[in-house]
Amino acid sequence: MNKIFTLLLITISLFAGTKFLMPDEAFMPSAKVVNGSSVEATMKLGDKIYIYQEQFGFSIKGDSALTITDIDINIIAVDHDGEKVYLEDIQSVISFSKSAAAADKETITLVMKYQGCSEEGLCYEPSTKEFTLDIETASLTTSSSEKKMLTELDKEIKLVEEGAADTSDEFGVSETDEIVEALKGGSVWSILAIFFGIGVVLSLTPCIFPMIPILSSIIVSQGEHISAKRGFMLSLVYVIAMAVAYSIAGVLAGIFGENLQVLLQNEWAIGGFALVFIALALSMFGFYEIGLPSSWQSKLSSASDSASSKGGFVGVAIMGFLSALIVGPCVAPGLAGALIYIGQTGNALLGGAALFVMSIGMGLPLLFIGAGAGKFMPRPGGWMDTLTHVFGAVMLAIAIWMLSRIIPDTATMILWAIFFMFSAVYMGALEPLEAGKRGWHALTKAIGVLFMIYGALLFSGALSGSTSMFTPLDQFTNKSTTVVQGEATTVSSSTNWNIIHSNAELDAILEANKDKTVMLDFSAEWCSSCKEMEHITFSDAGVKAKMSEFVLVQADVTANSDDERALTKRFGLFGPPGILFFKNGEEVKNARIIGYQPPEKFLAHLNKL
Repeated sequence: MNKIFTLLLITISLFAGTKFLMPDEAFMPSAKVVNGSSVEATMKLGDKIYIYQEQFGFSIKGDSALTITDIDINIIAVDHDGEKVYLEDIQSVISFSKSAAAADKETITLVMKYQGCSEEGLCYEPSTKEFTLDIETASLTTSSSEKKMLTELDKEIKLVEEGAADTSDEFGVSETDEIVEALKGGSVWSILAIFFGIGVVLSLTPCIFPMIPILSSIIVSQGEHISAKRGFMLSLVYVIAMAVAYSIAGVLAGIFGENLQVLLQNEWAIGGFALVFIALALSMFGFYEIGLPSSWQSKLSSASDSASSKGGFVGVAIMGFLSALIVGPCVAPGLAGALIYIGQTGNALLGGAALFVMSIGMGLPLLFIGAGAGKFMPRPGGWMDTLTHVFGAVMLAIAIWMLSRIIPDTATMILWAIFFMFSAVYMGALEPLEAGKRGWHALTKAIGVLFMIYGALLFSGALSGSTSMFTPLDQFTNKSTTVVQGEATTVSSSTNWNIIHSNAELDAILEANKDKTVMLDFSAEWCSSCKEMEHITFSDAGVKAKMSEFVLVQADVTANSDDERALTKRFGLFGPPGILFFKNGEEVKNARIIGYQPPEKFLAHLNKL
């Protein structure tokens, strides 16, 4: 693994134009015995190198009659992008105690563990250094297991009295940390198998749902010549392009700490992609055809029939690549674990491979849809035209869904109202049902009438100030919702969320609520899993009742401003959704939640706090 890391380090240095220090240049550990019975360990750091406090420590290898009782470090760890790190050379004095069976001189193997990064943007693998040392035990005190247990008990009692009992044991290791450890310790094939399984699970989340109508529309647009084989090949090209995009974005996020998917959630990228879908929808309605000029098509078809049979794959690949970056920017435990692993170790090769395999797993349903659409596509005729028009409407719906991330909620409601009412007119909702025509015609008209009614409700709700498609008339029925404006936060009385956008706002809330448990939810308008948490988990009656016991803070990172990026980077997050918990102003790290959780599991999690 060290050889792979060294090769990767050289490769990154060549491409990045920056000369990174080799591990033995970045970290120079040493240790010696002082006064016969204690050890002085020194860690010299290279230029622009720092070490994570939680990754730095000492232990005795194997069975030993000596026990480490105290480690005195000469410097204090400082905050660095939300993590405690040592920025200067570290000098540690290690003290020991002995068991009753200890000899006058004991030989021990002292293990120093450490892991750090370069300010230039590269993190090194976790490492250890072993020192064989002779310790004189005459002056050491004899350790007592009973005394140690009582001391630990006293500490626990004190923590409980102060309201700061450690909850890490109750939560165990977080799901994200488990994935990071699996990446560090597993074989390559087991890691890839695990991540493929994670991808299959993620395929059932809202992150992948918007891609289903996109791929289906692409296949339908192929017309009568589509076959099961071609449908599968189109979906395979789409999924591979999607996987490549996820892998590239993930590796860049892990190395540089910036998530490309999140950066693309702006009005230009989203607006441009929405226009593409509108253009595709209009072409499916028959207003025009999208294709190469006729002269180019003639030359291509005359050159080779096989070449023409491969046409469209490039466009599908482009759509798959962009869909992964713009349509579904969700962060789940598997993705977060891979990104943290890449960031900690710099092993972009394994991390990128894991992300690629995970993305293939996510795209598995798309492959079945592609093959099935080609196999069960209706024969040419009226059905084909109707199906094409239906998917044209789906394309318009996707465009509106995307625009909802960047336009006001009222405007979104009006666009949906227009969409449903126009669809109703197209389905014949306002036309009389001809005598003798029942069956599908009656069903289509009935659905059209429902669309017309729902569109009218949305339009009325938008004009009244409602912003919810699920309860468009809430402004007529709910008179208790108010908004209270504070100095640094906006508090909604309907949900009791304190909405923040910066570290300063969060610190003010944590300082004012040190005696309470604070729940911090990272959310964004463009995050599908965040909407799922809001409408399914947070709206559950049991969850609502339990959440009322917490100080609820929501970090709205929709705009992805500098302050919002600094807030997510402070906690090592790569994007929403993510939920953190704080006691006495400090995060309970093992209680962190990444990705969607159903109400039952989330409520059990809250009860532990």
